Amino acid sequence: MESFYLFSSGELKRKDNVIRLNRADGAYKDIKIEVARDIFLFGEVQTNTKCLNYLSEKKIPVHFFNYYGFYTGTFYPREKNVSGTLLIKQVLIYEQAKRRLGLAQKFVSGATYNCLRNLKYYLRRDRKLTAEINQIETLKKIIPRTESVTELMGIEGDIHRIYYGAWQKIFNKDVDFDKRVRRPPNNMVNALISFLNMMAYSVCLSEIYVSQLNPTISYLHTSMERRFSLCLDISEIFKPLLVDRIIFSLINRNVIKETDFETGSNYCYMKSSAMKKVTQAFDEYLQKTVTHRSLGRKVSYRRMIRLECYKLIKDLMDEKEYVPFQLWW
Repeated sequence: MESFYLFSSGELKRKDNVIRLNRADGAYKDIKIEVARDIFLFGEVQTNTKCLNYLSEKKIPVHFFNYYGFYTGTFYPREKNVSGTLLIKQVLIYEQAKRRLGLAQKFVSGATYNCLRNLKYYLRRDRKLTAEINQIETLKKIIPRTESVTELMGIEGDIHRIYYGAWQKIFNKDVDFDKRVRRPPNNMVNALISFLNMMAYSVCLSEIYVSQLNPTISYLHTSMERRFSLCLDISEIFKPLLVDRIIFSLINRNVIKETDFETGSNYCYMKSSAMKKVTQAFDEYLQKTVTHRSLGRKVSYRRMIRLECYKLIKDLMDEKEYVPFQLWW
């Protein structure tokens, strides 16, 4: 199965047994529906109900991004794997403060472990990161002692502030980045983080769709904040792998440069050409494989996300305690 990334503007229509993007100049791109996992649209695209009905019938989510690469929404087909029992469990555990906090703590602990794994990788390559690692290790010990999700998110914020502050030592050239700025991003690194975070959210949503989980019920992020908040929970664990490592590679290998961005007094956006390079790197990264410790076989990075969903389901159904994904390479 493949993900399709379409950057051209035009009209998305059903054509026999394919989905076709017709451009204004007469060119077109066909998507073979039988091999499509999900579709990412970055151009100005028009569609119709016939096309959407076909996509829904074939269970293919479509993720929409605007001109600047910001995620605007997802066409989420009617769920094909529905479990009333699991839905009830998801809601009940959300309402149980202690059980919800326990899951939220595991998401933050898993994310923190993976952030530390990245820093320790560069520490072994003579980057002076000992102080930051020690500070994060100290905060990590507080996570199990937090008494509310609000307190937990405060600790998470402190961890990420220190983590992002260490990035200047990871880059092998002078890069303008000292803190996380979101709306709008104010430099190249913040623009990359924003874009790749949204790509990670979208992929997690696609994988949640395949499972029986309801994406609107989450445990770390408040369910009322956004419609698909569970993908924010799960993506926290995978962003150090699927976002941060890609950014380090793109910048240190000079694949992405300052000239790939449009800047103003208080904003920085990727040019279309850069967006294509970053998207290609992201897709290639999702297809990378590693030998799974428990399964004993090669598993793609993307497949890891689906396995995480299944692990969470087992915890919700009281079958096996959830242990968050941890990088071992």
